[in-house]
This record gives sequence, structure tokens and C-alpha cells, in this order.
Amino acid sequence: MPTNERPPATRTLKALLEGEIELQGRMPWSSNSTFLVTVAFDGEVMQAIYKPHRGERPLWDFPDGLYRREVAAYELSEALGWRLVPETVLREEAPFDAGSLQRFVDADFEQHYFTLLEGHPETHDALRAMATFDLVANNADRKSGHCLLAGDGHIWGIDHGLCFHAEPKLRTVIWDFAGEPIPDHLLADLDALASDPPATLVGLLTEAERTMVVRRAAAVVKLGRFPHPTSDRPYPWPMV
Repeated sequence: MPTNERPPATRTLKALLEGEIELQGRMPWSSNSTFLVTVAFDGEVMQAIYKPHRGERPLWDFPDGLYRREVAAYELSEALGWRLVPETVLREEAPFDAGSLQRFVDADFEQHYFTLLEGHPETHDALRAMATFDLVANNADRKSGHCLLAGDGHIWGIDHGLCFHAEPKLRTVIWDFAGEPIPDHLLADLDALASDPPATLVGLLTEAERTMVVRRAAAVVKLGRFPHPTSDRPYPWPMV
């Protein structure tokens, strides 16, 4: 259930917040500067994805500071208790200054939303949760490749820089559940969040954007079903 009190940081979060970052290389096919890094902390090394503010390209339809939205997506996922977004933190001191730092998911990169939908019915409940999350986060860029299948079978969502706009921006590949009832447990979590919005979004989103998160959550609860596309551009490009 959403709460305004954050639990103690996990070891992964502590490593991301305090560990020593070393650049390994730039990730291919990224529109903004995105780097694979290693993070050394307390004798251990982990891989992470670093998205510096300095590497963002200006967008006409989104305000500056997409890296903060990456962190906000993690905080929203945690507030809902859905565990959809890998641990993500804000780092002020990093190789190219402030940016987001997210745990790297060692996934089967041949799998993505479309292959999971067709060949892995056991993942459909997680994909429904992802679709519901995107409704509340107002995700303008849910590509198929943004759904990752980890080695333990868990589904993770990545690349949330284009989320949380105050205006309707939903563009996603996940329309296959349109018209279905949203599972009751997801609606219950959204109802609780609408009543007690997470304080962890303060400083990451504007007041107007935080207000719209609450309003969208309440609207999803009221509708109770996955919506059908309502715009003339319901899909991102490229879709994978």
C-alpha cells in the first residue's frame, strides 16, 4: 500500500547512491546519451545504466530533465508495490554530473513485449500490470523492447524518461488487453495511491504533474477496464 514513509534503503539502492561509478561504454541506438557503467561498493561491483542530464536532447513537447522522470517511475512503482522498474536513483555527482542511475537488468534480449505476449502466457499478468502502470504514468514511449524478461522470469520495464506529462501523451504497444477488466488488486493499489500520493515524487515532478498522477489513478479506478486507443497516434515509433 502506498505510504509517505520510505522503507530503509536496500543494498542495491545504497550501492547506486554511494558507489564509485566507472564508465564502460555508450549504449547503442539511444536517442539521448546513455551509458553502461560499473558501480563499486563495499567490495562488490554491479552494472548500471547512467543517463546524464547533460546528454539529453531538447524536446518541444517535454520539459528539461528527463532523468528525473526515470527516478519518478521507480518511485511510483515502489509506492504501488508492483516492482516493475529496476532500482533507480538520482546521482548529483557522476562522470557527467547529475543524472539517473538504474540497476542493469541481465535479461534475455531476444524477448520483448510482442514475443512475451505470443509465446509466454505466464507473463500476461505482469504485462497487464505494466499496461496499468503506463496509464497512470502517462507513458509516451512504451516500446516493445522496454519490457525485459529477467533470468528469474520477472518482467521489468525500462526507459521512462517520457512519462508524467501533465497533458495526455499515452503511446504504447500494450493495447492487447483493451476492454478487459483491470485486475481488482491493481485497482485497489491505485485507489490507495490516489488517497495517499507518495511524497517521494516531490522534487522529481512538478506539482501539476503530481496532481495528474493522482487524477489518472482515480480515473483508472473509476473506469475499471483497460481503455481502447483514443488518439490518432497510440503507438510509439519505432515500436520495438
